[in-house]
Amino acid sequence: MSEHLNLTSDGAVATLTIDRPDKKNALSLEMWSALPGIARRVRADDRLRALIIRGADDAFSAGADISEFATVRGDADGARRYAAAIEAAVKSLTDLPKPTIAAITGFCIGGGCELALACDIRLAAADARFGITPAKLGIVFTLPSTKQLVDAVGPAWAKQILFTGDIIDAPTALRIGLVNELHATDLLDKRATELALVMASRSQVTIRGAKDIVGRVVAGRHDEDDDVVRMYAASTASTDYAEGVAAFLEKRTPRF
Repeated sequence: MSEHLNLTSDGAVATLTIDRPDKKNALSLEMWSALPGIARRVRADDRLRALIIRGADDAFSAGADISEFATVRGDADGARRYAAAIEAAVKSLTDLPKPTIAAITGFCIGGGCELALACDIRLAAADARFGITPAKLGIVFTLPSTKQLVDAVGPAWAKQILFTGDIIDAPTALRIGLVNELHATDLLDKRATELALVMASRSQVTIRGAKDIVGRVVAGRHDEDDDVVRMYAASTASTDYAEGVAAFLEKRTPRF
């Protein structure tokens, strides 16, 4: 665990706070490297059913900590190791079988946007700002993170964002599909918690299956295979299915 990444929980909802306000929550190599371990902790704790990622104070994250690039990315080997750390961090969140919500305030730039795109759902404050700026640094954005951007906003907007490095406002981010919802800054955490609690109350069998199948679809896998058929069969034999049907017949809220 990095000293700048604080994982807390309240009931079924875990919250990961990026806590480096003096750097606008910029992400160091140490922080990127700590993220897979944090994701494993959330995955392993059966009490936790959703994860919110937020930034401390008035920013989500201003991106990677460029001040350390001269040392940690000083040569080709260092650049490869740095890129591998980011890819592992992003993959650990993308592959987490539990719902993830980015609650975005202030700046969500570069690596911060990369982190938000790894989440299932992005909620933003009305004054949030977004950008992916490798064109200002001479860096090629990684393929997995580029794909997540394209999946969210489509190829034309992905090209405009990457080619220009321009900062876009929250209404534009909502319009192009970069974020799901906009809220007043003082209501954002409340909305993120409400949404996480709703997901935590639903069938986890359904959520795991839906996340898996949506992932298959965006990866271009459109045919059912034996694993998907087994997933269907397992769901109908699950305690969640039995409880869901019983609750419907008894006209009550299911207890998953």
